[in-house]
Amino acid sequence: MTARTLVVGVGNDLLRDDGFGIVALRRLAAEPLPPGVQLLEAGIAGIAVVQELVAGYDALVILDAADRGVSPGAVQLLSVEVPDPVTLRAEDRLALMADMHQAVPSLALILARALDVLPPRVFILGCQPGDTELGMELTHAVAAAVEEAVPRVLDLVRHLHDERTSVTTLTSVA
Repeated sequence: MTARTLVVGVGNDLLRDDGFGIVALRRLAAEPLPPGVQLLEAGIAGIAVVQELVAGYDALVILDAADRGVSPGAVQLLSVEVPDPVTLRAEDRLALMADMHQAVPSLALILARALDVLPPRVFILGCQPGDTELGMELTHAVAAAVEEAVPRVLDLVRHLHDERTSVTTLTSVA
């Protein structure tokens, strides 16, 4: 069985570096991908991610601008633990009921977990933005980060594919 991985580009490409995830996904689309890798340009539509996850995936990789307090253009791969919605405060649970069309990735992931469609492996490849003012061009540092991000995502999805294929082969032999 082929591993199914969803790679999602999120962000607002009208706010310069906030469009990192979208630009990186478009660049990734030009590369040969392993079988079972699906790409989704979600922009700011968090609900689109949840709707796609209903199809069933083994892993999710989100490409996004992420302010982690480091130098602009720094790329970091984060493994994500999504909290159980039951453990959230009442006001946070109410936030899930807000306009999910524009939900930030964290809310979309919590909703996916509540609906039991969240894959067991979730990653965010984040890039530190430099400028999120109105404009469509990435800053130099973040544009360079796109070129760094693409091979990192390809390595990750290949690893996830190989890992899943090995587990499936061992299971079917036993």
